[in-house]
Amino acid sequence: MFDKNLFAFDAQKFAEVFKTADMTKMFEGAKMPGFDAQAIFAAQQKNMEALVEANKAAAAGYQDLFKKQVAIAEATMTAAQAQLSELKMDALSAEGAQKQADLMKDGFEKAVANLSDLADTAKKANSEALEIVQARVQAAIEEIKDMSAKATA
Repeated sequence: MFDKNLFAFDAQKFAEVFKTADMTKMFEGAKMPGFDAQAIFAAQQKNMEALVEANKAAAAGYQDLFKKQVAIAEATMTAAQAQLSELKMDALSAEGAQKQADLMKDGFEKAVANLSDLADTAKKANSEALEIVQARVQAAIEEIKDMSAKATA
């Protein structure tokens, strides 16, 4: 339906330029007083490394979150099956009704506790990733101050 060449941009091919070329050599001829291309590229490399680490931390946290969700779903299904097998609607006495109400209450409380646990896990994953990025931002600010001081000296 669409011509493949209509959207010919290939991100992977574009990224190859940065993998094979030494970006610092591209700017060697452009000498500017007070401009340290090596320092800037080193800082950008650190920025990318920090983002990779932040993504790894977030991915690990969300993998843990997913595992907890699966475990909760399995436990919920097992508990629901057990409750359904015990439920006898034709002979439901006052005691049986109370037992069912207690089971429902316990299930609700467990669900709230599980949701709280999942929220805490997600918060932890996000916090760890944010801490990595914040640390890199602070370091980058110091690097910029140092470069600025050297450029004006």
